[in-house]
Amino acid sequence: MTNLPLNIDIQQILLHLFNFTILFGALYFLLYSPVVKFMKQREDYYKDLEDKAKANVDDTQKTKEEYEAKLAKADEEIKVIKTEAGEAAEKEHERIGSEARSEADKILKNADIKAQRDHDKMIGDAKKEIADLVSDATEKIVMSSDVSASYDEFLKSIEGEN
Repeated sequence: MTNLPLNIDIQQILLHLFNFTILFGALYFLLYSPVVKFMKQREDYYKDLEDKAKANVDDTQKTKEEYEAKLAKADEEIKVIKTEAGEAAEKEHERIGSEARSEADKILKNADIKAQRDHDKMIGDAKKEIADLVSDATEKIVMSSDVSASYDEFLKSIEGEN
């Protein structure tokens, strides 16, 4: 073999270079490729997780907006229902008040009619009693005295008042 000055053997250098290349290739395929592949998978996994999280955030935001819109719509519907219920209650209140007033008017009218009838009956009864009393009194007077002329006058005056 050829020795160079300083005792350097080219063949040994080439052999070491060859061994280094084989070692490098073996380490590349055994260590570097799997590590790079693992790192790529891990990067893809976390990127996928990030994309899913962003999608979930977007979906959540959309759902939140939809629910807020539904709540606003429900609030409006509640306001409308409350307004309608208030109006219906007011109408019912007015109807009941009107019925009560008409019933009260009817009761008062019937009471006035009955009172007028009772009044008329009492007046009639009183006139009849007065007439009977006067008749009895005059009969007693006539029986006790012969004053038939004054009796006739008295009867005519009573009949004139009726």
